[in-house]
Amino acid sequence: MIRTLDLGALRSFVAVAETGGVTRAAAFVNLTQSAVSMQIKRLEDALGQSLLDRAGRGVRLTSAGEQLLGYARRILALNDEVLVRMTDRAFEGEIVLGVPSDIVYPAVPQVLQRFAAAYPRIKVQLVSSYTRQLKVLYARGEADVILTTEDSVDSGGETLTDLPLVWVGAPGGTAWCGRPLRLAFERNCIFRIEIEHALDRVGIAWEMAVESDSSRTIEASVSADLGVHAMIATTVPPHLERIAHNGTLPDLESTRINMYLARPARSPAAEPLAQMVRQAFAAR
Repeated sequence: MIRTLDLGALRSFVAVAETGGVTRAAAFVNLTQSAVSMQIKRLEDALGQSLLDRAGRGVRLTSAGEQLLGYARRILALNDEVLVRMTDRAFEGEIVLGVPSDIVYPAVPQVLQRFAAAYPRIKVQLVSSYTRQLKVLYARGEADVILTTEDSVDSGGETLTDLPLVWVGAPGGTAWCGRPLRLAFERNCIFRIEIEHALDRVGIAWEMAVESDSSRTIEASVSADLGVHAMIATTVPPHLERIAHNGTLPDLESTRINMYLARPARSPAAEPLAQMVRQAFAAR
């Protein structure tokens, strides 16, 4: 019993089906007519079924041939895709992907894994930074694709999703009850000004208890109940928890997750990477 189909025979079979005859198919696949006929015969013998109806003028597919045609096209398309991606020098090099640290998980690692499998000869350099800094890199042409967290979207960008901001604190913590409210934020956090304005609008006194350039420092301080923070609802890590404040704190606005793709792209794989990012966020 055969275990592997002959790709050359499948290509000739598809050519016969699409051109309507062995002679025209032979010219298409650059073989002699007898060679194509022999390939089709071997394919029929391997499958134990007749694939072509040769009774009338021209060539027609049998029901078994019609069934095989769809499979054959898919097999050949996948084969050709592998060859292009593994050998074409256009699919080599490096792509720079910029992502704010608070939205790296859980979607981005999945994207990187899928992309590495599909384009093994392309290195993805992941840059994790603040939205403002990523937009500077993008404007300089130093990033191919960036994600941002913003209230709106600039020209050339697209919004992938819209997610709510929530108050977070230490599990079982009480820092959110104190007044003035002790805040913990990175200096360049794009949410910081919005949080301060939200508290001012409802008359809640606050102080910046912890300030740092490091998101790790902020998370450690919040988990120690030294202050409260605000994050995108879907990105709250297990060592922090969403604060059930029951209206004691103001409700926060949502934020957009935007994507910007450099055009013209420096690499032909930039668009496939962007599409994988779209799919990952759409799935969530």
